[in-house]
Amino acid sequence: MTNLNCFGRHRRRTAPHNAAGSSSELVAPPIHSRINGWSLPLHSFQFIALLIYSFMAIVAFGIYVPLLPAPWSYAAYALIGSAFVLHLFSHVTAVTIDPADVNVRRRKDYSSPMPTFDNTKHPHVIDNLHCTLCEVDVSPKAKHCSTCNKCIANFDHHCKWLNNCVGGRNYWFFFTAVSSAVIGVILLFPLVLFVFIEHYVNPAVLRTAPQFQTVKGNGTWLVFLPVAPVETSSISLLVVSFITALLALASLLLLCHLLCFHIYLLSQGISTYEYIVRKRQSPNPKEKQQVPAALPSNGATAQSLELQEPPVNCDAPLSSRSCTFKLEDRGPMPEPICAEMDESNGGHHLSYSSESATQMIAGESAMSLPVVWSLSGTERPQAVGRVEVKPVEGRPVVQDPLGSSIMDTALVHQQLMTEQPQYLHFKQKMP
Repeated sequence: MTNLNCFGRHRRRTAPHNAAGSSSELVAPPIHSRINGWSLPLHSFQFIALLIYSFMAIVAFGIYVPLLPAPWSYAAYALIGSAFVLHLFSHVTAVTIDPADVNVRRRKDYSSPMPTFDNTKHPHVIDNLHCTLCEVDVSPKAKHCSTCNKCIANFDHHCKWLNNCVGGRNYWFFFTAVSSAVIGVILLFPLVLFVFIEHYVNPAVLRTAPQFQTVKGNGTWLVFLPVAPVETSSISLLVVSFITALLALASLLLLCHLLCFHIYLLSQGISTYEYIVRKRQSPNPKEKQQVPAALPSNGATAQSLELQEPPVNCDAPLSSRSCTFKLEDRGPMPEPICAEMDESNGGHHLSYSSESATQMIAGESAMSLPVVWSLSGTERPQAVGRVEVKPVEGRPVVQDPLGSSIMDTALVHQQLMTEQPQYLHFKQKMP
């Protein structure tokens, strides 16, 4: 009996389960388009970002800045306060702004359900600058966000921390939020270290507020000065300082990485989406190194290529002839044998001939005994009883111009002299 498991499938899947086990899943788009980052459902990263900001603001202006001496506390309130206020304003603005395309915003009908995309009618969501889901014409750099389910003008990316898309309308608010967060954390981190170190070196520097005059003992500290002084222990102050330092360091690394990345994008004049597309299309340099070298097209092996020697030039003019070797004879040095490219019948082969292999018969025309080698490196005998020519140890080995055959000149000459009577006997029997 087949067991049906209702919890083993993704409940938002809109296509049958892929039998090949593909990790990609088709997720149904939202029924309604989202207006901005405050539209439901809210993302968990939004709460994490607000919690971190709230914690940093409370410990900075409620614990550490009031412990500084009078001149430095005013400067800390001004600098750190400006960075925190600027970040809060830009962050909220980036979340609140609707980054949709101008034609989508003109429709202002987010209450109606979004139609389902039919890929049988359109190859893409945006086809010829017309969105088939939003049913409006869009700008060239607009992209349809699947999370917000609407076309975003000058689409950069969808930010989970904002729960909103970052486009042309709110990009600079997003960039300002990241920059102000980096500045605020940079100013807060040395302040925490100063309080932590002075607590052991010189605690009197941190106890200059008038409220400390009524505190008995140096182990008691006051927080949330000067509005609502609350007594706390020295251990509690150090634990909070340690947690704040770790959190500020982790936030600083992440925010600096994000800020440097967007500064790079601005210098290149591209968006995050364009950067990702180029990164996917660019080949991997490691794959280029793993590509094997191309083998010779004529079938020659690496061993034959290593044995290749420079050819000997012929005395005859070189039009379609290329000299390869000279036959070795017992008598005086014969004339060089040259290879002719025979292009008859659409084929290419090399013909090797010599006058020493030609005999004149009375009443008959001169007959030569050519030995032919094809370009593919295989020997093609022209006479009956042809034997394979193999290199002999101790004799020079010569290769044809294309590196397809290795021949011993002495054996070739001997073979030609041996086969000559057979050709003559065959010729005499012909009518």
